[in-house]
Amino acid sequence: MQSGKDAGGAVASVVSSDNNIHSESGIPGHVVAAIDINTTANQIYRHNFPDTPLWNKTIEGIALDDFNKLSFDMILMSPPCQPFTRIGLQGDISDPRTKSFLYVLDLLPRFSSPQLHRLPRFILLENVKGFESSAARELLVKTLTGCGYSFQEFMVSPTSVGIPNSRLRYFLIAKMSTSFSTQARSEVRSQARSEVRSQARSEVRSQARSEGMSQAMSQLPDVFPHFAEADSSEQPTVLSPTCPGSCQSEEEVREGQVLYKLETAADAQRKRSQNQDLSIRQIQDFLEPQREGDLEQHLLPPRTLLRYALLLDIVQPTCRRSVCFTKGYGRYVEGTGSVLQGCTETQMESVFAGLDQVSEEEKVQQLLKLKLRYFTPREVANLMGFPQSFMFPEGVSTLQQYRTLGNSLNVVVVSRLLQLLVS
Repeated sequence: MQSGKDAGGAVASVVSSDNNIHSESGIPGHVVAAIDINTTANQIYRHNFPDTPLWNKTIEGIALDDFNKLSFDMILMSPPCQPFTRIGLQGDISDPRTKSFLYVLDLLPRFSSPQLHRLPRFILLENVKGFESSAARELLVKTLTGCGYSFQEFMVSPTSVGIPNSRLRYFLIAKMSTSFSTQARSEVRSQARSEVRSQARSEVRSQARSEGMSQAMSQLPDVFPHFAEADSSEQPTVLSPTCPGSCQSEEEVREGQVLYKLETAADAQRKRSQNQDLSIRQIQDFLEPQREGDLEQHLLPPRTLLRYALLLDIVQPTCRRSVCFTKGYGRYVEGTGSVLQGCTETQMESVFAGLDQVSEEEKVQQLLKLKLRYFTPREVANLMGFPQSFMFPEGVSTLQQYRTLGNSLNVVVVSRLLQLLVS
C-alpha cells in the first residue's frame, strides 16, 4: 500500500521500483493500492500505472476493515511536509494536515488484533528535514516500538548515490521483529493506541530501535557507498534517538565576506568542493537533447533576470551539484531550484562584475549572454531518478509537472532504502 502528500512523487517513486517492484530495487512485489487526493498527481499516476488500484480518497476515510481486505505486507508513506518545514509555521501534530498520519498511527496497533491477524511486515516513511525533531516523529517511534518493530532513521540526499542534486530528507525504515512475541505485542497494543490518541510525547531507547536491524545496517556501505566519506549535511546520516536533529543545515554554515552574486566565501567553497567530488555524476548526464527552438520556452525572461539575477543558483553542464527543486520551480525563483547556464563560453564572473553599476538595459544584455534557462520537467525527473519510461500525460501543464515533481521523492534513494529494509 502506498500513500503520499502527492502521488506523483510519493507513489511513483516506489512504483518505479515498479508495480513488479524490481526495475530499480530488484525486489519482487505487487502494489495493491495507491492512495492520494491530488487530482493532477492521480492523473499522472494512472497514466503510468493504469493497472494499479488508485484510491482517490483521504487515508482517514478508509475503514480498518477495508485496509485488512488488501492483505498488504508493506506500507510506503510520505505524509504532508508543511507541518515540519523550517520556513513554515511548524505546527507539527497540531496542524490539521497531520490528520491522515495520526490516523495511520492509530490504526497500526489494531492490525495485530485477533480479527485482523497481522501487522504489515515493512514500513518506509519519508519527510523533510525537521521531522526528526518533531512530536510526530516521537509518536511514530513509540507506536512502532509498541507494535514490535525494529527501525532505523536516516537523513539522506541523492548525492549519496551519485546524483548531482541536493535533496536532504528524513527516512525511517521499519520491519517486524521476529523475536517480538504475540503475547508481548498484545500487552502493548492498548497502551500504544491510547498514547497515539492522546498525542503523548515519549523517548525511545536505542536498543528498541536497532534490534533486528543489524543485518540490514551491515549492508549500508553497499547500498550507500559514499556514506562516510565526508562530514557534510549532504552525506547520509544515521540518526541517533538521543540527538535526532544533529544534521547541520546549509543556512547555519554560511559565513564570511560577500562575493559576486551575493555569495559568501563559505558558499563558494562549498560549491567548489561539490563540483570536485568525482563520486557524483555531472549535470550533463541528466540533460535531454535539445534543439535550439525547444530551449527558447525555458529561458528566463528579461524581467526575471533583472529582478532575481543575484539570487539565482546557476550551474553548468559540467557541474556536479544542483539545489533542491521545489513545487514552486518555474513559477518562483528564489530557493526553488537551480537554473542552467546554456552558454558556457561566457564567463559568469565577467557578467556579474560591476553589474550594479550599469543601467537596467545594459544589465539585461549582460545577463542574456549566459542563456540561463530552467531545467525541463524531464530533466528534473531525471535528477529525481525517475526512469525513462515515466511520462506525463497530455494536458498536464509545465507548471503542474514542476509542482508534482517538487512534491516527489528521489526514486533511486527510495529503492536503495527498500533494498536495505527487506535485506
